[in-house]
Amino acid sequence: MFSRDRVAGLALFLFALVVLWENRVLPLGTVYRPGPGFMPMVLALALAGLALAVMAGSRGSPPLASLDWTEKRHAAAILAGSTFAALALERLGYRLTTLVLVGFLLWAIEGKRSAVALLMAIGLSLGTWYVFAGLLKVPLPLGPRGF
Repeated sequence: MFSRDRVAGLALFLFALVVLWENRVLPLGTVYRPGPGFMPMVLALALAGLALAVMAGSRGSPPLASLDWTEKRHAAAILAGSTFAALALERLGYRLTTLVLVGFLLWAIEGKRSAVALLMAIGLSLGTWYVFAGLLKVPLPLGPRGF
C-alpha cells in the first residue's frame, strides 16, 4: 500500500535524479573553486537523501487513498503567483515583479490588510534589491524605464 509519505518521498527523489541528470553538463570545479554545477549537485544529493529518509520513516503515514487536501486554494494561488513571477521577471523587472508577487501572496493567502501587504511588499522588494544588486552586485533584471 502506498502511503502519502512514500509517494511524496518518491516524487522528491525522482526530482532530485532529474536535477542530477541535467546538472551533468555543468562543470563541478573543486571544493575550493566550485563551478556552476557544484551547488545544484550538492542540493540534489541532499534532497535525494531527505526523500529516502521520508520514505523510510513513513510507517504512520495515512494511505494515499484517504487523500483529503484542504489547502487546494492556497496551493493554486502560490502556483499562479510563481507562474506570474517566472513570466514577468524579464518584462517587468525584479523590483516590480517582487512587489506584485509578495503583495499578492500576503493579501490573497495570508489575509493581510491591503495597506500592510503593500508596505511589506515594497519593503521586501526594495530591501532585497539593495542587498543583491547594491551590495552583492548581482545583476537583476531591470523593468521598463530602468526601474
